[in-house]
Amino acid sequence: MQKLTSSITALGANGGSCQSAPRDIADFARGENAEVVCQRVFGAGAGDDREAGGAPADWPVTRLLGNGIGRGAPTICHTHAVSGAPVGRLRLDGEVVGTLFEEEDIRYCLLGNLRPPDIGAPRHEQARAVLEKMERALESAGMSMTDVVRTWFFLDRILDWYGEFNSVRSAFFEERNLFAGVLPASTGVGAANAAGAALVADAVAMRSNQGRLGRVNVPSPLQCPATDYRSSFSRAVEIRLPAHRLLYISGTASIAPGGQTAHAGDLESQIALTMDVVAEILLSRGMSWSNVSRGIAYFQNADEASCLDRYCRDRNLALPPIAVSSADICRDDLLFEIEIDAVAA
Repeated sequence: MQKLTSSITALGANGGSCQSAPRDIADFARGENAEVVCQRVFGAGAGDDREAGGAPADWPVTRLLGNGIGRGAPTICHTHAVSGAPVGRLRLDGEVVGTLFEEEDIRYCLLGNLRPPDIGAPRHEQARAVLEKMERALESAGMSMTDVVRTWFFLDRILDWYGEFNSVRSAFFEERNLFAGVLPASTGVGAANAAGAALVADAVAMRSNQGRLGRVNVPSPLQCPATDYRSSFSRAVEIRLPAHRLLYISGTASIAPGGQTAHAGDLESQIALTMDVVAEILLSRGMSWSNVSRGIAYFQNADEASCLDRYCRDRNLALPPIAVSSADICRDDLLFEIEIDAVAA
C-alpha cells in the first residue's frame, strides 16, 4: 500500500536560497523508500528552472518568486513524494510536466510547472495556452479535464488581470462541460515565476475505471459559491477513496456571504474569518483541524506571518507545519489566504 507524503518542507533561513533542495529532498525521500513526484519552490531564492549543479530534476518543479513583499521570509521547498508504487514520468514538448502512479484501480496524475510556450503572447492567450497544455498532458496519460480535482494558478501581477484570467478559465471549462460535473478546488494567487511567463499552473487528476473513486463539490457554509462572482472553482472537493476520504479546500480568504471582501485591510480580522470559514468546511465533512495534512498560507506581506502564529497560539490551535509564501491575493484589499488538505476515514 502506498503512502502519499505531502508536507516535506525545506526552509532557507532569513530569505536564504533553497536552490539545492530539490536534489536534497530527493535523497531524503529515497532514504525513506519514497520517490519525489512534484515540488514547488517559493521565494526570492527559488532559482531558475534547473537544479543546483545544472541538472534538471526528473519531476515537475514549479519555481515561484513571490510578489517581492516580505523579502525576509524564508524560501520554501514544498514536496510531494510517494512510496510503495511504481512512478512514471510524463513528458510533453521535451520536458517533464507530470508524474503518474496507481493505487489498486485508482490512477493519479500530478502536473506541475505548466507554462505557456510563448511568454511574449498577450496574457489571455498565455492563460488559454496553459489550460490547453494541461489538457494535452492529461490526454497523454489517458485522462481528461473532467478527471482534475485540484488546480493551482500562479499569476504574475494578478491584480492587473485576474478578471481576464477568470473569463478565459470559465470559457475553457464551459467548452469541456466541467460545470455539469465537479469543478476542481483551486488556488489562484499572484506570484512571479522563474520563466517570466504570465502564469504557471499545477494540477492533480484522479481516475478509476471501476467506480472506486467518488468526488463531490463541498460548499462553504459561511460563503457563497465562487461561481456567484464569476470565479470558476469549488470551495472544496472531497475525494472518496476505498480506505479514506481526502478533502481539498481551495485557497480561502476573507470573503463575506455575499461575495464582497470582509474586513478590508485588517489582517488579523481577515485571518480570524478565514480560519472560521475553513473550520466550518472541515466540520461539514465530519473533520476538524486535527485532520489537516498539509497547508500553505499566502500573505500579501510575508513579514506579517507571525499573525497566524499568534491566532493559533491564542486559541490553542495545533496545526501541522504550514508553509508560508509572499503572494498577492486576488483582490487588493485581501491580505491573507490559506489552502488546506485534510484526510479522514
